[in-house]
Amino acid sequence: MTEGTTAAAAEGADTLTRLEQEGDIAADYLEGLLDIADLDGDIDMDVEADRASVSIISDTGARDLQKLVGRDGEVLEALQELTRLAVHRETGDRSRLMLDIAGYRARKRTELAELGAKAAAEAKSSGQPVRLDPMTPFERKVVHDAVKAAGQRSESEGEEPQRFVVVLPA
Repeated sequence: MTEGTTAAAAEGADTLTRLEQEGDIAADYLEGLLDIADLDGDIDMDVEADRASVSIISDTGARDLQKLVGRDGEVLEALQELTRLAVHRETGDRSRLMLDIAGYRARKRTELAELGAKAAAEAKSSGQPVRLDPMTPFERKVVHDAVKAAGQRSESEGEEPQRFVVVLPA
């Protein structure tokens, strides 16, 4: 191994360790919240795309956990921010942790990827930009990735919370 390769491997290991620590802190915080709310759920931790990923899942059905998702994922978004703050309080570093509850984000990611691919095809065939409804940053990122995978370009326009994706023709 060269010196550069060794340094890169050490940096990658440090990053993985840091992200695993974020996941552990988040899991402890969320376990406490589940206890307070008297909800059953198991915590699953992973590292995906250079960020900690924590999921709350339930063997007894996701119905109780839907309370933690809320309408259009609003409660989930708030819990994610609170969890990120808990991680920040412990580590002093800003966290990009992603939280999923009862598979909500996984299902949403699939729907949005399909929407992005469909919008890319429409922009390509019509030669006109396709404007989508306002979305959260997570939703816009998934759509941008899907549009890019379809070989098209997209950009975000507007101001939060009315920021939206525009898929550009080729």
